[in-house]
Amino acid sequence: MGYPKIRRELSRTSFDLSLYLVLDPELCGGIAGMVSTVYEAVERGVTCVQLRSEKEVDKRYWYDAGLLLKALLEDYDVPLIVNDHIDVALAIDADGVHVGQKDLPADVARRLLGPNKILGLSVGSIYEMEQVKLQDVDYVGIGPVFATSTKKDARKALGIDGLSMIAAQRDIPKVAIGGINIDNAASVMKSGVDGIAVVSAICGQADIASATRRLASIVRGENE
Repeated sequence: MGYPKIRRELSRTSFDLSLYLVLDPELCGGIAGMVSTVYEAVERGVTCVQLRSEKEVDKRYWYDAGLLLKALLEDYDVPLIVNDHIDVALAIDADGVHVGQKDLPADVARRLLGPNKILGLSVGSIYEMEQVKLQDVDYVGIGPVFATSTKKDARKALGIDGLSMIAAQRDIPKVAIGGINIDNAASVMKSGVDGIAVVSAICGQADIASATRRLASIVRGENE
């Protein structure tokens, strides 16, 4: 039997965005499905996990799901990020929060979170990237890169050229999101981002372990 993994203390500067899994409760099959998906994925190379839902769910659902995911990830150097819900993130002591352009402003989110939690912000244009306050935000999610069906209010796809132009504007950790899969991940990684965020490329896949391994290999540049 192997030795248990010891999780180092994650901080605002020690996280890894290279393979960022955004959970979809529907695709995963509810809370139990999200937990099993995350276990398979972090064992095969996922470096960051976000709890997100496109449907309105009650706070208790978020809380219960978050507690189970946090407990699972305690054995890994993988942060748990909660999308939008700062109160849930604080209640379960998540590693951070991700907010969008229509959520609480990043400086307000930072004040609520305190100085030590990870804070991510969605950007979809050069203007939005220029407005990022580096003292508040630890990374940005740029997208959507391609058309996506897992985010109902997604804006027009940026394409690789649009992604590259936005990524070049600021020196801040950045992850690309939106329609990224096995077929296009390599081209996305060449755009100047630090990683890719995926939903359906892992969630709901028949073989989560294999899908994750292939994506992890791509972000490490092993398929070139």
